[in-house]
Amino acid sequence: MRLSREKTVRLSHRIIDFLVSSPNVDFVEDRDTIRTEIVNILTSLLKLEEQVDTEARAKIGTQKKEILEGSEEWDILYRKYYAEGLKRLGVAEIHAH
Repeated sequence: MRLSREKTVRLSHRIIDFLVSSPNVDFVEDRDTIRTEIVNILTSLLKLEEQVDTEARAKIGTQKKEILEGSEEWDILYRKYYAEGLKRLGVAEIHAH
């Protein structure tokens, strides 16, 4: 997923707002420092996700027969290679239900 810098910053503000409203969270750093670190973490994770996406697409492209993007076979292989890439990097894929 690609997010603009503006959307990443906006998301970091929402996370900070949530943490501030939580009675179980105490801040040991100022909020802006924490928000900046949230932006850095999100940016790093998004770069990893983009790398895994690129690798999965490249792997599909190296198959002996041409597999058209959007086909059921392509989708199955993409999910498989994408999951393998995340696992290899130690990033768990989150399934929304």
